[in-house]
Amino acid sequence: MKIFYHLMLFVCFINTGIVQAQNNYPQNYFRNPLNISMQLAANFGAIRTNHFHMGLDLRTNSQENLPVLAAAEGYVSRIKVERYGFGNAIYITHPNGYTTVYAHLNKYFNTLDEYVKEKQYKDEKWEQDITFQPGQFPVEKGQQIALSGNTGGSAGPHLHFEIRDTKTEECLNPLLFGFAIPDNIAPIISGLYWYDRRFSTYEPGANAIAVKKTGSGYSADVIRVNSPLISFGVKAVDKANKGFNLGIYQAELLMDGKLIYSFKIDKIHYDDTRYINGCIDYTKFIRDKMGIQHLADLPGMKLQNYSIPNLTGVINLQDEEVHNIEMVLKDTKGNTSRLTTKVQLNKTSDKVPSTGKTVTPNEGKTIATENTEISFSKNAVYDAVNFNAYEKAEADPNAASNNIVLHSSYIPVHDEYTLKIKPNRKLTNSEKDKAVIVLDYGSDKDVVKVKWNGDWAEGKFNRLGTAKLLIDNSSPSVSSGWAEGGLVNSGSLLLKGTTKTGDIVSFRAELDGKWLRFARVKDNFVYTFDEKCPKGSGSHTLKVTTSNTAGNTNIQTFTFQR
Repeated sequence: MKIFYHLMLFVCFINTGIVQAQNNYPQNYFRNPLNISMQLAANFGAIRTNHFHMGLDLRTNSQENLPVLAAAEGYVSRIKVERYGFGNAIYITHPNGYTTVYAHLNKYFNTLDEYVKEKQYKDEKWEQDITFQPGQFPVEKGQQIALSGNTGGSAGPHLHFEIRDTKTEECLNPLLFGFAIPDNIAPIISGLYWYDRRFSTYEPGANAIAVKKTGSGYSADVIRVNSPLISFGVKAVDKANKGFNLGIYQAELLMDGKLIYSFKIDKIHYDDTRYINGCIDYTKFIRDKMGIQHLADLPGMKLQNYSIPNLTGVINLQDEEVHNIEMVLKDTKGNTSRLTTKVQLNKTSDKVPSTGKTVTPNEGKTIATENTEISFSKNAVYDAVNFNAYEKAEADPNAASNNIVLHSSYIPVHDEYTLKIKPNRKLTNSEKDKAVIVLDYGSDKDVVKVKWNGDWAEGKFNRLGTAKLLIDNSSPSVSSGWAEGGLVNSGSLLLKGTTKTGDIVSFRAELDGKWLRFARVKDNFVYTFDEKCPKGSGSHTLKVTTSNTAGNTNIQTFTFQR
């Protein structure tokens, strides 16, 4: 018995050690990357359109150009300069196996900034993605590496900060690394929903249940459902002592005291971040701006290290007894909220019918109308979709097809699908060369240049909506903010870009015949005066060449004095 007892203790110790090793992140190794206290505008795993938030958004008191500091010693291993996304970003690789990322920066430290600038002029290209060797730009903990800003896809001044596993490139939850961010506020629950799981969470969709705050917890009256197969979703936010609404870190669902589902947001790879759409009620998020997280797996949700395997959260009510339901939400500090309720099966309603055009997870499918084909991969959907595709008339004289309605923009797709459209008339080679497919999904439009496959126009998209084939002969353009030939006394040149359809995909500026570095800021282009055009240098000619998605090119010339 003693041998068995000690053996069991040894096994338990080993298992516990494995669990601890998986989450044994170094505490207090990384410092605050700002000189002001850490206050969160967003946390790791917060819900975003088509992705999880992959780091911390640190508030900069609505200011730009605060010093950004290296969180630990290491070396600059990569920088990025891009229009959207991170804007200007620095990656620092550390000797302990982690990499930190600092994004939306205005400026790198001087020697790095000069290196990047020289490469931009050498390449005659503003956007950059440069990797470095360990000895090129070493940094010490607390060394200033940049100035904070609002570049890229930022909606306001802040610092985006990430910690990644250097080897796997997985993003890790920075709040698990011991940063001193005071938090004694438990998650706040504001909504509860149930879903009929006999066919799909999308049909008929969410059924709302009133939630009441009761003392230190939350409750709901007995939930009487008309389906024997259901799952739950919860609307909730977390808060630190100072900061905005944050995402939920951990949730558990128990039925009659037994754990039936749990998720925890510890780490996510950028390759998998789009799986957010299988973790939330996408329809509610896009249509109603409501963040409801499923407390159950969808059949096409394949995100690793998120939920516990084999605990699906789908409830099979095999009797009409009243069952106890408990939901437990936690943040990284252990602050906990509980919601208790009961569920009971009433008379079962008719099952939602499926059709021959049902698109299901893990099974690719092609759906056709008279003049279109939509081809989905096996990874396209997270749950079954009664896919409705049809054509309707389009009045635009530049259109070369009907409008093709692709089900609904309120249903997500995970990866790209191929859309093929047959033109409604014979197109000339010139028209084919200027053909684009426009996909309107309500809040915005995606436009892609057509790839021709015989008489079929092809494009790839990763959202649903209404599409059409369009012949775009319009030219892009930029407009200046200064009087032609006039004196420019400001510190920069601003050119506002416009194009009728799609985007300006190519921009080149030449000052007196030489390439000039303009930064792309959303739809605008900005040159900050430097040694390439000093004060008192006289009259200058600026030649700007732009091209749009369809391939139309425009050359414009501006003059000014400096």
